[in-house]
Amino acid sequence: MDTDADTARQAWHRLDTEAAAAQFDSDLNRGLSAQVAAQRLAQQGPNALQEGGRRHPLAMLASQFTDFMILVLIAAAVIAGIVGEPEDTIAIVVIVFLNGIIGFVQEYRAERAMAALKKMSSPQARVIRDGQAAWIDARELVPGDVVELEAGNIVPADLRLIELSAFKVDESALTGESQAVEKQHAQLSEVELPLGDRLNLAYKGTVATYGRARGLVVATGMQTELGRIATLLAGEAGKTPLQKRLARFGQHLALVVLAICAIIFVAGWLRGEPPLVMLLTAVSLAVAAIPEALPAVVTISLALGAARMVRQNALIRRLPAVETLGSVTYICSDKTGTLTENRMRVDRLQAAGETRPGLQEDGGAPWHELGLAMALCNDAVADADGSLSGDPTETALLDAVLSAGLDLAALRQALPREGELPFDSERARMSTVHREGEGALVLVKGAPESLLPRCVDGLGPSGRAPIDTDALHDEAERLAADGLRVLAFALRRLPRMPDTLDVDTLESGLSFVGLAGLIDPPRPEAAESVAACKAAGIIPVMITGDHPATARAIASRLGIIDADAKVLTGAELAKLTLAEFEREVDTVRVYARINPEQKIKIVQALQDKGEFVAMTGDGVNDAPALKMADIGVAMGKGGTDVAREAAHMTLLDDNFATIVHAVREGRRIFDNIRKFVKYTMTSNSGEIWTIFLAPFMGLPIPLLPIHILWINLVTDGLPGLALANERAERDVMARPPRPPKESIFAHGMWQHILWVGLLMGGVSLLTQAWAIHTESAHWQSMVFTVLTLSQLGHVLAIRSERESLFRHGVFSNRMLIAALAVTFALQMAVLYVPWLNPIFRTAPLSAGELGACLALSSVVFIGVEIEKWLVRRGWLYGGN
Repeated sequence: MDTDADTARQAWHRLDTEAAAAQFDSDLNRGLSAQVAAQRLAQQGPNALQEGGRRHPLAMLASQFTDFMILVLIAAAVIAGIVGEPEDTIAIVVIVFLNGIIGFVQEYRAERAMAALKKMSSPQARVIRDGQAAWIDARELVPGDVVELEAGNIVPADLRLIELSAFKVDESALTGESQAVEKQHAQLSEVELPLGDRLNLAYKGTVATYGRARGLVVATGMQTELGRIATLLAGEAGKTPLQKRLARFGQHLALVVLAICAIIFVAGWLRGEPPLVMLLTAVSLAVAAIPEALPAVVTISLALGAARMVRQNALIRRLPAVETLGSVTYICSDKTGTLTENRMRVDRLQAAGETRPGLQEDGGAPWHELGLAMALCNDAVADADGSLSGDPTETALLDAVLSAGLDLAALRQALPREGELPFDSERARMSTVHREGEGALVLVKGAPESLLPRCVDGLGPSGRAPIDTDALHDEAERLAADGLRVLAFALRRLPRMPDTLDVDTLESGLSFVGLAGLIDPPRPEAAESVAACKAAGIIPVMITGDHPATARAIASRLGIIDADAKVLTGAELAKLTLAEFEREVDTVRVYARINPEQKIKIVQALQDKGEFVAMTGDGVNDAPALKMADIGVAMGKGGTDVAREAAHMTLLDDNFATIVHAVREGRRIFDNIRKFVKYTMTSNSGEIWTIFLAPFMGLPIPLLPIHILWINLVTDGLPGLALANERAERDVMARPPRPPKESIFAHGMWQHILWVGLLMGGVSLLTQAWAIHTESAHWQSMVFTVLTLSQLGHVLAIRSERESLFRHGVFSNRMLIAALAVTFALQMAVLYVPWLNPIFRTAPLSAGELGACLALSSVVFIGVEIEKWLVRRGWLYGGN
């Protein structure tokens, strides 16, 4: 027997059952011998998903501290220790550790996804060995084993079906098909078929919902289709847009810091300043120029956003995903269970030329007979608690019956079933025989093209009447064009119970009753959510394993495409190279009959075009694309463990609308991080301008190292951290996503940092010159205070990038107001608490001096408000 991976990848659907068994030297009736099975198990290993080699958690944690930004922060901590400020060193180390923990959690997520895949395996299987049936651990199955399945069993391995009886499998978790697939055992001739069309195969991890079957194991463990998905999940996740922006920011900042330190030190040394003093000043500026609170602000911003999103039924599995979702340009959404309810529902009924949305309890003929056929020619079960179980199509029919108020128990008692002809694919019909007085009532349902030729007339309001078969065919085609699954119903009354139950007796001379169009309905809120995504500049794309007509109909209903738009199928996609597909990908909005590898191809093509892609889904088939996408969004209620573990975010209510809230939250968070960077870098710019320009103006060094560190750690830190709680801008969902490669300093931020920093420095130096001119002994304390209060006024003004503070709401961010109050109180304590004066080298200011400081520092607030006024009118920064 050939046991390599190539054999496992054979087109088993093209082989007849005997040829498939011959590949494994297996007997279709007796199965393998126990001895041969044991040998193969030893050779090939267990039927389980293998788990890759794990890195030790400590190694994982240590690797988090090799990022460029982290290395800069560690260097800053060392410098701060040399300067002799242990408080600054401790703060930096704590921030570095927090950042490392976040990275550690991100890496650990991939291993949890693998563990969830392992849980998909069936624990036991019924196998035929040595001609005897027995239950064994499913891990002990080997290729060549013969297994038996019945409704409710999880398929334990990939099987080539060899015999069956009305066997149906729910493959929605693997292929995306919302309805159970009827299987067959005959060989298929097509070379390439999507998973959902290989009707003589059953796949590991799928669920048998109807009938019985026997199958030959053709692949186990990692060689199964489920195992291939596990292999696809083995790749590494890329960085989020925020991580990339911060990495670029850290690299640019390091060069700026080195240049500033060198210029300050050399300029002071050339002017005759003591080298040690200049070294301390330059090092302090270097520490101030690195916004070491940035990782903490990112953490807090994302954590606060995650907490908000949990309250809105979105569970974040990876904090940076909050920001990533705010940046996506495409949402590639699986249809089944994401945009739709993942359950069949009767959409409309047609009888006697009339179309209705459902049954009525007193509908009269032929609606009464249609209700009988839907209720009684049906194997679904209604439990005592009202829940329905069985084939999704049949449960949908039964639900329509019960919703109309019909008494199912009374119907079954009045018309007891005496026999049946189960559904099979060749007939495409199902018939049941019921006792009706002294006679028999035959109820038939099936595909219209199969049932209509057997009808000789139809039921109307006045009884039996001739029918136009062509017109009924056209009506069925119209329903199918809307993406509905169409079933036809007919009946026949016999004077007595038939002696034999055969097709000719039961399924001939029928009277047509009506048609039922079933659909996996769109979620009620999905269309509104799609529209909101479009308004926010996000393009929704449907990717499904369903039939193209169904995909088109659902997408059209939701507003994803126009009714005549192109739908690209998996077969068409397979013929395109990646380069060819990339030229076409931005014109396609709906994909049908797609397999997992092709979903990855779609995501990759979009990413290669510079798009940031979100993928929503709930099944095993979605997991690789969920991992590869910039953000994966899984369903929490209807989704599989595999999808949830592979995703970045889980929707607890399975509501597509929750994604819209997440987009809003992600954009708000990124805006707030930008505001923090603007605030911190502008504050640092003000300090740099103050110290850099003073010598050229003939002034002594205005700030001591302790002052710089105080502003850096306290004045910058508390208000800056509180910016994470700022509410969303009014236009947050009325603007397109930011380009993925856009710098965090775009939209005038660099200009703002430079000119407002220069304004801060100018006001501070003006204060210094005035105080020295008036022979004030407190000039250094005044400069220290003006620079501090200028930064507090600045943070108030930048709470909105466009709106005036007074329109945005002065007290809308209570956390920031509290932070400003605490920072102001701390600054006053440094000035007026006697035992702090020698530590900070400050002195109490008089009322006049403090008033002058307040007045001078307000210039910055006024200047930024004028800047925003110019931006709103489009006169500055392009109106952004």
